[in-house]
Amino acid sequence: MKKLISCEFNIDTACVELRFTDESMISIDCTAVEDEVAHTIRQRSELDWLVYNDPVGYADLILNGDPEQYLKAVTE
Repeated sequence: MKKLISCEFNIDTACVELRFTDESMISIDCTAVEDEVAHTIRQRSELDWLVYNDPVGYADLILNGDPEQYLKAVTE
């Protein structure tokens, strides 16, 4: 992968899509992520907020972070 050129939420697929200069793409299925790590409506709401307001932060959390630990910290 090369440099990130775009990161946005695709409402039609419910995925955060990252596109890179080498024409590669990563698509994160937000519904699957929520089903796996969000156990309360508050946790789901926090992930939804990230998807719509900070898709790069969301992608970084899912790909490089610990979403369960993050959700535990921000919802308690």
